[in-house]
Amino acid sequence: MLRLSDLAVLTLLTKALASESGEPLYRRLEDAIKAAIGTAHIKRGAVIPSERALCAALDISRVTVRKAIDNLVSDGFLDRRQGAKTVVSSRLEKSLATMTSFSEDMRSRGLEPGCVWISRDISRPSPAEMMALGISGSEKVVRLKRLRTADNTPIAIEIATLPARFVPNPQAIQASLYEYLEANGALPVRALQRMQAKPASEEERHLLGTPEAASLLIMERRCFLADGQIVEFTQTKYRGDVYDFVIELMR
Repeated sequence: MLRLSDLAVLTLLTKALASESGEPLYRRLEDAIKAAIGTAHIKRGAVIPSERALCAALDISRVTVRKAIDNLVSDGFLDRRQGAKTVVSSRLEKSLATMTSFSEDMRSRGLEPGCVWISRDISRPSPAEMMALGISGSEKVVRLKRLRTADNTPIAIEIATLPARFVPNPQAIQASLYEYLEANGALPVRALQRMQAKPASEEERHLLGTPEAASLLIMERRCFLADGQIVEFTQTKYRGDVYDFVIELMR
């Protein structure tokens, strides 16, 4: 017997496949499932209907369904589990080719971004922050430390440092730093990024809820305004067990 969630997914896919297209049927099924995942009609970690149920409901062959599912597994959208179950992958991908905020990344995947504030204060910069931001030791900085979440699941620890002239009142920032900067005419237009990996500390494992042997993917980013001023230096520590960084290469 089909679950109510299966019936809703099958209805959605049936409508998506009803439109005429020159694409092969398996490719149209792939695109329909990707769209359902992207709009959160199929949640991450959810079990999708079986191949038999898809064949019967969509009136397409087992070969077509299997080819679409195999491609989605290969591309990282789906995972096969024991017990003949296929689930939506819980891993997230972050493109390195575009400058987007955490909130934008999560919303583009149909997830609700959130944050838990750890601290936000104004102080003198450290020597490393002075170098990263191109400022003197006499200038104050705002330091923002947050736990970033997606659908209430901890994903990353973020520490953003900005010259205080751009954020005179850090308490005014809500969930999105970039929304605040845009509203105040200080949205960055380009960035330099550096990535590395390292084991998580005990505090970081506790905040992110990761296993003992977990590693972190650490992204350091310096962001610039159109006039060349450095507006932000951010270190984001992503959970290595749920996050992938992706970059497209062309020759």
